Amino acid sequence: MKVVVQRVKSASVIVDGQEISRIGRGLAILLGVAKDDGAKQINYLAEKISNLRIFEDDSGKMNLSVLDIGGEALVVSQFTLLADCNRGRRPGFDKAAPPNEAEVLYNDFVAVLRACGVPVQTGKFQAHMLFTIENDGPVTLVLDT
Repeated sequence: MKVVVQRVKSASVIVDGQEISRIGRGLAILLGVAKDDGAKQINYLAEKISNLRIFEDDSGKMNLSVLDIGGEALVVSQFTLLADCNRGRRPGFDKAAPPNEAEVLYNDFVAVLRACGVPVQTGKFQAHMLFTIENDGPVTLVLDT
């Protein structure tokens, strides 16, 4: 799994001209599911992300997690995170899980993140989405299992 986590003031997803998800302060999460991913990777990342201390405390230091601030998460599936761009000019996606497997693991990740105590909104799997974020910092982290 590969994940891009962005600290945001707000984020939203629009599909077919309709807003389907919106969060306030929290995390925008892009999730790429690889062929060999499973429960181990999901549990590790959900626990790690829910406890990442990337929000500022009263002293201006990144010392608080999304749980500490009562924030939310917006999780969007993004298979292109697994792109191999080493050969030629067209990315290869051989490392990405097939859509039917990826969707199950995406939903499992969302469920585990919720079980960690984070309120979660989602994008729409395999849809063309307009993903709008107001990156706060900017703070952007890449996690890879």
